[in-house]
Amino acid sequence: MVFNYKKNRAWSENLSIVMQLGLTMAGCIVFCFFVGFYLDRWLGTRGVFITIFTLLGVVGGANVVYRQIMELFREKEKEAQPDPERKDDGSH
Repeated sequence: MVFNYKKNRAWSENLSIVMQLGLTMAGCIVFCFFVGFYLDRWLGTRGVFITIFTLLGVVGGANVVYRQIMELFREKEKEAQPDPERKDDGSH
């Protein structure tokens, strides 16, 4: 069975966007978790920095994902608007 990209283009593009957003969010959280983990080990605290940096990872990841979604909407609006410089006079 071969994947027909032309037939499933919209579905595969949406899947790639969802995967990108999910991995971005997870990456931010995991990165901040490990920063907090190593700070806790280095300073001898018990989970204070893990908690703080994990929460910062969630907030930061949500911010990045929100900006990515808004950029996608801006691109879709630009594609939907007609080009004002292009004149459609019927000549080719």
